[in-house]
Amino acid sequence: MPLTRDKIIGHDLERLAFRFTMLNDGDVVQCQISDAAMDELAGMQGTESSARQAQFLSLRETIERIASDLYDEAPRFSGYVVRIFMRHLGR
Repeated sequence: MPLTRDKIIGHDLERLAFRFTMLNDGDVVQCQISDAAMDELAGMQGTESSARQAQFLSLRETIERIASDLYDEAPRFSGYVVRIFMRHLGR
């Protein structure tokens, strides 16, 4: 079952990733995409932290589809975080 859209949390400078949540039948699923993966999807490099939210919004449908696909393949346990890296692109 595909995940559905939830909230944007924002850019995490420590992890160099953009964080967001999705819903699985009402349960919140924590998700994040690495800066490198988001830049790869956008076809650019070195996006400033201040521009990450706009970049996420422009790629949101694609990112959420990838997150949902990864979740469907993942082990199901409480607290699982969907993490999207470069290796997950082009699947």
